[in-house]
Amino acid sequence: MTARPESLGRLRLRLTVWYGGTFTLILLLLGVGLFLVVRRQFSRQLDASLVQATHDLERAAAIREREARSAQGAVVDAVDELHIPSRMLYLFDAFGHPVKPALAPDWVTAAARSAAGGTAITRHFKAPGDRILAVHAERYTVPGGGTYVAAAVADRAELEDEYASLITIFAGAALAALLLVAVGGWILVRQSTAPVERSLAQMRRFVADAAHELRTPVTVLRTRADVALQRERDPAAYAAALQDVSREAERLGGVVEDLLLLARADSGDRPLRRERCYLDDLALEAAESARVMAEQKGVALEVHDFEEAPVDGDPGLLRQLALILLDNAIQFTPRGGAVRLAVTADGAGPAVEVRDTGAGIAPEHLPHVFERFYRGDPARGRAEGAGLGLAIARWITELHGGEIALTSEVGRGTTVTVRLPPAVSSS
Repeated sequence: MTARPESLGRLRLRLTVWYGGTFTLILLLLGVGLFLVVRRQFSRQLDASLVQATHDLERAAAIREREARSAQGAVVDAVDELHIPSRMLYLFDAFGHPVKPALAPDWVTAAARSAAGGTAITRHFKAPGDRILAVHAERYTVPGGGTYVAAAVADRAELEDEYASLITIFAGAALAALLLVAVGGWILVRQSTAPVERSLAQMRRFVADAAHELRTPVTVLRTRADVALQRERDPAAYAAALQDVSREAERLGGVVEDLLLLARADSGDRPLRRERCYLDDLALEAAESARVMAEQKGVALEVHDFEEAPVDGDPGLLRQLALILLDNAIQFTPRGGAVRLAVTADGAGPAVEVRDTGAGIAPEHLPHVFERFYRGDPARGRAEGAGLGLAIARWITELHGGEIALTSEVGRGTTVTVRLPPAVSSS
């Protein structure tokens, strides 16, 4: 049972969705992790900026204190003169009482009194309107001997603005990446499933052609058997009927054997048994087997240019290869024609060539002649066989690391050449 085209379409869609979903999950996890890390870093930067603001206030106050006689007045002036964007500055005395401004929020005063004990402190408070404020308070002593507490306050809303900007940028980049992944995933899935689709299409065609080839001899067998059993016949009639049944059974057996051979070839169950053999001897044996069929059809089988051609291969398969080429040539050569067999050996390796004087093959059919069950040429449809011979010949040739080529000219015949690798060493 093979998959239908719509099944492959659903498979592509499902794979693309899984691919996009997995990438989305990765982006989501990455975004959450990045947000948490950046949020923590921003919070640290905010706290560090508050610490820096208090230090700036301390330095400004120290400078003003040295420039004036009134230390406290100079320090107060430092608060007025020092301006840090987005930061509110407060100055407290050593006991945590507001100095500048004269009034401070309770939570800022509480932080300052805690810092008056000598330990710098950073706190966060929730203000009206769901605002989160951060304060850093730190005790210090001016050169004149005075002790003060400096405090800096910031609104964490600026962090929220940075978060929103970061999320917007990341979401836009993630959406663009997701679209690219979806398109790229679809293209990748199509490319990945293309070989599967071709294999399924080839399998469907192979099964359909095999069923067609098997149905014909089975139908003939049943018909002839039924006709023979319809009424009493003399022994000669029964013998003729049985001969017809035997011929069809033989044809059916040949198709089944070819199908089994190709099935084993596709699955890799047919191992190659390599040994030293001679292509010329194997071709001669095949010629002797094909000579009877050539004589019955009135075709001359000629042997030319035979050279000793050692190869490392499977003798049984190589003999079958030569026989397939001869059988194919004889079938497509009309009575009175000739089939020529030649074996040569040169630096490029041993080669077997089979040339016939048949009707030839049209150029548009040449690219398909090695396909299984191919019958594009009307002449092929009139010949016996299932159209598997040249497909098996190509498989045997490629299994031995060789090359097979076919040239043909309409009205003048066809030539098939198989070239194999030379023998590695003599035995």
